[in-house]
Amino acid sequence: MEKPEITFDDFQKLDLRVGKIVEASPIPNSKKLIKIIVDFGTEKRQAVAGLLQYYKPEELLDKKCVFILNLQKRMLAGVESQCMVLAAEDENGNVVVLQPDKDIAEGSIIG
Repeated sequence: MEKPEITFDDFQKLDLRVGKIVEASPIPNSKKLIKIIVDFGTEKRQAVAGLLQYYKPEELLDKKCVFILNLQKRMLAGVESQCMVLAAEDENGNVVVLQPDKDIAEGSIIG
């Protein structure tokens, strides 16, 4: 699916950072959602991710992943999501979270 071209200024508006998942648990009464607590070095935030069919919560623990921090907060299954983990999906429906290929500090800015 092709999306419209954006300007570099639009890209710079995105607050993309590396965060370390320090807690992960399934959300009760949901078949898809996992609540995760993410450490960004200077703060921790909560995210709700539709990853339960691809990852067990314990598989996400201690992973450093790419997150967007300035996406509008939303309530999902009664839980506030304060950031969003980035993931890739292939044509077969396989989903993986995006991770840096080398260790880098939590809170590192992506740009």
